[in-house]
Order: sequence, then structure tokens, then C-alpha cells
Amino acid sequence: MSNDIEAAVTQTLRVVDECERLIGNLELKKSCSNIKVIERNVVNDVVIPKSKSKAKNRAANQAALQLLMETYPQVFNRDNVRPLKIGIQDDLITDDKVAKNKIKRALASYVRSPQYFRSLQEGVDRVNLQGEGQGQVTAEEAEHAKGKLKEFHQHRREQQREKEKQQRETEKADRLHNKLDQLVALNKR
Repeated sequence: MSNDIEAAVTQTLRVVDECERLIGNLELKKSCSNIKVIERNVVNDVVIPKSKSKAKNRAANQAALQLLMETYPQVFNRDNVRPLKIGIQDDLITDDKVAKNKIKRALASYVRSPQYFRSLQEGVDRVNLQGEGQGQVTAEEAEHAKGKLKEFHQHRREQQREKEKQQRETEKADRLHNKLDQLVALNKR
């Protein structure tokens, strides 16, 4: 009987050591990533968490884009994304209906979307502020858009793989923790 207890204790100690090693690795990874985030987001001695600043920027971009869509519905439309005239930013600034900083945010968000890249097909008319055709998409521009769309999808796949990997690591750590709890409960009996 005492050999069984000694074996259980030895096995429990091994599992505890493994758990501590895994937890240490996870804490180290987390602290290293937090340090990088803090380094990138220190502005005027104020630390802005990366996720909050990114969410704020995204929300501001979407609000600016919504303003452009309301002001120029014939040009900016999520259901009917069309290539924009080259130099439309200058036209928007000259038109003076929307603030310059909002125009820049909105345009950046609009022209970097997958829907916009898909709209850039060779020979398709570009639209001006009145929603009329002004210029056409060249073969070179269409090819560039295809490359950007491919990069976008590749980046999305890599993010998904990383998320799945982190989820597997979390699940593994949870299983290990549950097994450790079970062993500890058995030893208390």
C-alpha cells in the first residue's frame, strides 16, 4: 500500500512540476507580449492598452466612413462598392462638407476593404463625387488589387491559425490543471 502512495506522490510531483513549467512559460509569453504592447502604445507618458486603442481607431474610422456614406450616398455605399476616381480625396477636401481628418480616415478604411479590392476590375469605371464615371481601372491597378486581396486573405488565415493555436494551448493547460486537481483530491483521501 505504501508503494502505491509513494508512486502517486511521485507522479503528482511530476505533474505539479510540469504544470509549473507550463504556467511559467505562459506567464513569460504574456509578460513579454505586454511589454511590447506597452512600448508601442506609450504616448505622452500615458499607456494605452493595444486592444483599446485599436478598437477606438476602428470605431473612429467607421464613424468617419458612415459620415461620408451619408454625405455622398451615390459614391460611398457598402452594398455597391465602386472604384473611386484618382484624386477624389482632394475633391472631398475642396468640397468642404467633411473635415479633412475624417476624410482621410474614411478613405483609408474604404479603400483597404476586401470589397473595394474586388471592385477594382480592369476596365470598370471609377466614380467622382457626383457618382458619375471618370476614368477606368487599368490592368495594372486590377492586378495590384488582386495581390492585395490575396495578402488580406493570407493575413486572415494566419490570424485564425494563431487563434486556434492559442485556444489549443489554453485547453491543454486547463486539462492539465483539472488532472492535477483530481490527483490532489485523490491524495487527500
